Amino acid sequence: MLTGEHTQHLFGGLGAQLPDHDPEETAEWIESFDSLVQERGTERAQFVVRNILQRAGAQSVGVPMVTTTDYVNTIAADQEAEFPGDEEVERRYRAWMRWNAAVLVHRAQRPGIGVGGHISTYAGAATLYEVGFNHFFRGKDHPGGGDQVFFQGHASPGMYARAFMEGRLTEQDLDGFRQEKSHEGHALSSYPHPRLMPSFWEFPTVSMGIGPMNAIYQAQSNRYLQLRGIKDTSDQHVWAFLGDGEMDEPESRGLLQLAANENLDNLTFVVNCNLQRLDGPVRGNGKIIQELEAFFHGAGWNVIKVIWGREWDALLGKDREGHLVRVMNETPDGDYQTYKAEDGGFVREHFFGKTPETKELVADLTDEQIWNLKRGGHDYHKVYAAYKAATEFKGKPTVVLVKTVKGYGLGSHFEGRNATHQMKKLTLQDLKDFRDHLRIPITDEQLEADPYRPPYYHPGPDAPEIQYLLDRRRSLGGPVPERRSRHAEVSLPPSSAYAVAGRGSGKQQAATTMAFVRLLKDLMRDKEFGRRVVPIVPDESRTFGMDAFFPTAKIYNPKGQNYLSVDRDLVLAYKESPGGQLIHPGINEAGAVAAFTAAGTSYATHGETLVPVYVFYSMFGFQRTGDSFWAAADQMARGFIIGATAGRTTLTGEGLQHADGHSPLLASTNPAVVTYDPAYGYEIGHIVRAGLERMYGGTHPDPNVMYYLTVYNEPIVQPAEPEGLDVDGLLRGMYRLPLDGVGSADDAAQRLPDDAPRTQLLASGVAVPWAVEARRLLAEDWGVAADVWSVTSWTELRRDGLAADEQAFLHPEIEAPVPFVTQQLSGTRGPVVAVSDYMKAVPDQIRQFVPGDYAVLGADGFGFSDTRAAARRFFKIDSTSVVVRALQELARRGEVPAEAPQQAIEKYRLLDVNAGPEASSED
Repeated sequence: MLTGEHTQHLFGGLGAQLPDHDPEETAEWIESFDSLVQERGTERAQFVVRNILQRAGAQSVGVPMVTTTDYVNTIAADQEAEFPGDEEVERRYRAWMRWNAAVLVHRAQRPGIGVGGHISTYAGAATLYEVGFNHFFRGKDHPGGGDQVFFQGHASPGMYARAFMEGRLTEQDLDGFRQEKSHEGHALSSYPHPRLMPSFWEFPTVSMGIGPMNAIYQAQSNRYLQLRGIKDTSDQHVWAFLGDGEMDEPESRGLLQLAANENLDNLTFVVNCNLQRLDGPVRGNGKIIQELEAFFHGAGWNVIKVIWGREWDALLGKDREGHLVRVMNETPDGDYQTYKAEDGGFVREHFFGKTPETKELVADLTDEQIWNLKRGGHDYHKVYAAYKAATEFKGKPTVVLVKTVKGYGLGSHFEGRNATHQMKKLTLQDLKDFRDHLRIPITDEQLEADPYRPPYYHPGPDAPEIQYLLDRRRSLGGPVPERRSRHAEVSLPPSSAYAVAGRGSGKQQAATTMAFVRLLKDLMRDKEFGRRVVPIVPDESRTFGMDAFFPTAKIYNPKGQNYLSVDRDLVLAYKESPGGQLIHPGINEAGAVAAFTAAGTSYATHGETLVPVYVFYSMFGFQRTGDSFWAAADQMARGFIIGATAGRTTLTGEGLQHADGHSPLLASTNPAVVTYDPAYGYEIGHIVRAGLERMYGGTHPDPNVMYYLTVYNEPIVQPAEPEGLDVDGLLRGMYRLPLDGVGSADDAAQRLPDDAPRTQLLASGVAVPWAVEARRLLAEDWGVAADVWSVTSWTELRRDGLAADEQAFLHPEIEAPVPFVTQQLSGTRGPVVAVSDYMKAVPDQIRQFVPGDYAVLGADGFGFSDTRAAARRFFKIDSTSVVVRALQELARRGEVPAEAPQQAIEKYRLLDVNAGPEASSED
């Protein structure tokens, strides 16, 4: 046993930072502690030390926090759980998988293909996965419901290799790696991509940092389902396999506290610590395992280190004075990486040779025996003991920090090399050496026949090893990974649930944000459907008027509310509950999207549908967390994304970083996002109803989408739904507003003769009332008629146009389809002027499909703080700016006097930011 004297150099030199004025007394204290451990055990010693530390704090004696332990395995050899399987059988088929995984990538690099792949990640992590597959990962047919496993993206060849052994994939499938169109029908995606392999992969993980974050919120979502009584998830576990280099991503570490705060002991991180990033050492001068141990300890996690294989146990047992442990503690990762790229003699000289005592420890070992001192991540017993301890630990999430060698077993060209991540193929000699190392029954002649296509190996389905493998999976509930999209039928709300959206706001003013919240509240009241709605708001509930949900739906907190709320006397007081419905991640958009993803894929993960409704500042959606939304699309999440306080001039008091002038453009880059910019509450009602029917109605051919609605915080009188509303046009992207029925009556416009000059005004969202006002001004001041179109979706209009274009391009033999926007505007007169509260590029998306002249107005540039009227006049998007632009287009066509535009500029003082039309209050 090590004493304090032998370990004082650890933990930043805690003892060495202060002078020892009485070494004899120090020795007595240490001896007393050692006796306590020996006579009463570690649990009693831990209790005493914790009380002493607490007392030290009470007496203002500063003691630094100890968050790391020696660089050895957390679980002592004599405390390891017994390995329950047949290790030799498991080793044999693991070797076949490692061979097939490497050959899969190598064959994909053959001439004429050259699509690459990653050989080294799985080679080093095979034991980590195989122990899980054989003994821990539960499939969907398990009585408890099955586990969720987030696989390290670059290790995907290993998962394909195992599926080949299981009979789920064929050699033809393996040869389709990364050839998803040219090898269609037998293609494998490069990484875990559920959208590309919807019955195989469940979770996309290769965008690093998103996997850890999503795994945490998946574990939370499991508890949410349990506590809300929707599904029993108590026997389901979430596993996340991560890289040590990946742990540098802010998303990888930034949400660890949530898992600890909510006691998510249904979650285990396995960090593959091969000491290498994609292109070099993770911490060449430091120790990443020690750093991560401290970080996870500080975040409140249970930490298990698996550093050394069983071959080290005897050496550590003989290291009674702690010299070997001292060398282990002091050796930086850069040296450990170098050792695995050399040989046993090098390790003897440069590692064990650091002290006479450690050199003597291995004096009776050969260089080969020293070389075979494995790292813990390649030892079945060590990994099994760690996983078992992790799954049995209660009260905290667990991280298992496992030391491995990147490219393990692939030979000296691969093992531990900085370039190993980029290496895609093996030389003929590499293949022969790897075959020999794994004992694969393939001859030299077979390898030499075509070095670019070495054979896969499978002993046949009746081989005892394959039967053992399949038996293990059957006992654990079937194959992993596997994705199933079958889910319990969802009862959608009746038409009456949408009535509030169509009624308007009467004489009161209401922003479209409030119109949406009112609709959502009614949908949540539906007895069958309402409990499936998951509102998600990152700390802005009151801003969006969603504090109305607090008293009844309540905020989800697995620990309940154990404090006296400061606003308890208010009708809309803050209320937390284990059965709460509202997910409130705090100031945490990344976590909110992870929660959205977990809820939005629950239909596949659990067979139980949840309907996430994520409401956020529109500027902080796709701009801040676009990568997470892309992963959500890959995972085929369904739900509503609500960009509140939208527009560049609608929230101008907040300034530049809150002024959203481009989120519809960013959203348009995601093929799974259906984007709308509604102007009125009744439009929101129809869009939400159509979204629910598409995503959850069970009849649409493509339900795996997310609906993005931008809503505003500018109060207006919400009109009631007009009679004869063109609902089809509204949902497809645009419809014409009646001259009298939405907004105030335009008497002057109604009195204009049929042959008056005419223009078409297209507007979206908060800009629609500006276009309605511009119609009035054009009629009263200039004798010009105008049709106003509410464009509910510029993006959907563009997608429809592009689809028509594509069909015409590929099928010239049939009549070309006409884009919807072209259909809507055909037969109309005059130039088209478009305006929105976004940059010009948003309405410009449809330019090629607009017949005739087309001009756009927009808020290009940075936002700023000012009044709405001043901001809109500055950007030239207000009603009078629309009038001037329409007159310019008409004058160019000779339909109004040439001087009319200049007269209008002077009349409306267009260049004066203080002369803009009066805006609504800046609520």
